Amino acid sequence: MTPSNTQPPPPEAEDDNPFRNKHIRSFVKRRGHISRAQERAVEQGMPVWGIAYAPQSPIDFAQRWGRNAPNWLEIGFGMGETTAKIAAAHPQVNYLGVEIYTAGVGSLLKKIEEQGLQNIRIISHDVVEVLQDMIPDASLDKVLLYFPDPWRKKKHHKRRLIQPEFVAKLATKMKPNGVLHCATDWENYAHHMLEVLEAAPDWANMAGQGFSPRPDDRPLTKFENRGLKLGHGVWDLLYQRKSQAA
Repeated sequence: MTPSNTQPPPPEAEDDNPFRNKHIRSFVKRRGHISRAQERAVEQGMPVWGIAYAPQSPIDFAQRWGRNAPNWLEIGFGMGETTAKIAAAHPQVNYLGVEIYTAGVGSLLKKIEEQGLQNIRIISHDVVEVLQDMIPDASLDKVLLYFPDPWRKKKHHKRRLIQPEFVAKLATKMKPNGVLHCATDWENYAHHMLEVLEAAPDWANMAGQGFSPRPDDRPLTKFENRGLKLGHGVWDLLYQRKSQAA
């Protein structure tokens, strides 16, 4: 493999603001295993269900989905198990999934074809750049962030996606009263999210204070079920975008 001419900056040179030109990435891009079936699904499905990342090209949701409907964004859908269930249960919404890993994209595309889902579109790119460049202001009704990388080591906490700059930018993309739903099985990250969102002026805790019970519309994954049986905790946070008058 030919090495890239552009090397990542050393840790001490990284910028804590994820919306600068060289933002801290909340993921590490690795060459993971991808099956031939997933590769095939990407080759055949992305031209149909995919949206190419394009800087300074805001998405026209009504045009892309062929209808006016609530617009939901899922950040980092993994292998797409939960995504397919939610989209199937809510066919009335325009569902946009953003995932950087090709195997996960292929897995979800397989599910789209197998289940005949019509309301999902996919962007395979860094969500910070997608949010900055492609999501119009005041366009989103709901954002889902389920089990993001917790970056367990303290020195890596700055790589966590939920940071003050990110939730402030996300607020500009939400419609008034739009909902952000986060879930994590890492307690330290749960409290980090809570601290960041409680301090964010544009967001109101839908539970009043603290964490929310898991709503029925967030399906349990196999991984989560296993963890719950072993006594592992899961923390949900539901926040609503304050109206401009609030």
